[in-house]
Amino acid sequence: MNRRQASQALVATGTLSLPQGDWLVGREATREKLPVAAAISVYHRFSHADVILGKLLEGWLQKGGPGPGLELVSVYVDQFHENDLARALSRKYGFRIARTIDEAVTLGQDHVPVAGVLSIAEHGRYPVTADTKQQQYPRRRFFDEIVAAMQRVKQYVPIFNDKHLGYRWGDAAHMVKTARKLQIPLMAGSSLPVTWRYPAVELPAGEEVKDALVVGHSTSESYLFHALEALQCTVERRRGGETGIKAVRALKGAEIFAAEKRGEWSRDLLKAALRTLDASTAGLDGQIDQDSTVFFLIEYADGMTATAAMMQSAVGPMPPLYSCQLAVAVRRAAVPEPLACWMKTPGIPFRHFGQLLRGIEVMLRTGKAVYPVERTLLTTGLLDRMLQSLHVQQGSRLETPELAIRYHSTDWGFANRKKGLGAQD
Repeated sequence: MNRRQASQALVATGTLSLPQGDWLVGREATREKLPVAAAISVYHRFSHADVILGKLLEGWLQKGGPGPGLELVSVYVDQFHENDLARALSRKYGFRIARTIDEAVTLGQDHVPVAGVLSIAEHGRYPVTADTKQQQYPRRRFFDEIVAAMQRVKQYVPIFNDKHLGYRWGDAAHMVKTARKLQIPLMAGSSLPVTWRYPAVELPAGEEVKDALVVGHSTSESYLFHALEALQCTVERRRGGETGIKAVRALKGAEIFAAEKRGEWSRDLLKAALRTLDASTAGLDGQIDQDSTVFFLIEYADGMTATAAMMQSAVGPMPPLYSCQLAVAVRRAAVPEPLACWMKTPGIPFRHFGQLLRGIEVMLRTGKAVYPVERTLLTTGLLDRMLQSLHVQQGSRLETPELAIRYHSTDWGFANRKKGLGAQD
């Protein structure tokens, strides 16, 4: 199914189908719901708190009906928006609005009565770093206070951290190190790795990859992170697993074309990715030669290279409202044609967050993350260094020895994967 067919199906049915073989489908009415707590930055319409917690309260489509096997019992709200939803939903559904994160985690008791904690620090009024333009969301503070509550009562449950682990590399490294030390199951990241793909393809595990590219239309911190997660969930499946990143560089204007002549990025991969979006590949030089265009060159430790190509024109016709426009292409050693796909995030009611919740629920029920937090540790650090190169170092190549992060991917899949989300099918 290509982009146009996918859009027609969405219009015809009003939604996208559930993943085939999904081990949770049909079990919502039979399994006991697990109690969960949340620490959130803000709760208004279409905030990340809304599109995640709203599915616990009001079902997958947020209009009643079946939903995750999780029950929201307590929420700490860091900032109350002028259009706050938390108070009204608390009265309607009975969850507790806690004054502190400790109270949200423990319900004011001397034990942890919840199966897990969701940390959602995205949206809200927070300062921006002067140099790299990164929003200073309180993800580390939330994590530290969640862990402190667990340490106080000497009881630990899984934690999910929405999006990247922090706006600073040190915060991310601290969080993962702490979780490992205390043996706390920790998952984090974007919904892009589990969303719909068109075509529904993935890199065969263990295949050799020469280079890769992700194309998108914005260099904002929040959007770039999605692009990196889309790229990383693809290339981590290559031969040898992930070995880390040794350097990154941001390019603009003539430097992009000079890098192409040196063979540092591939126009064939860029075109392959754009085609999956139904975005234009005509006049590509003109599209690239815009003040807003930035190409980030990423050097992996095992010799693979990747490009994050951010061009405002990399948008297909009539994209869904609030939808990311991202596509990935890889060149394999044994196959001449690029493997490429559009990673579609549907618009309202944001069903890709439902796919994210399916993985979170499995972690809470099994005590094991369905995919490695090291992926998001790597993408968090990479994002920070990319923005350093772009805004602070004026495009200088930055070596990244701290990103020598090794891990292997799991078999957890994506929404329309033919064999379903995970090995539990």
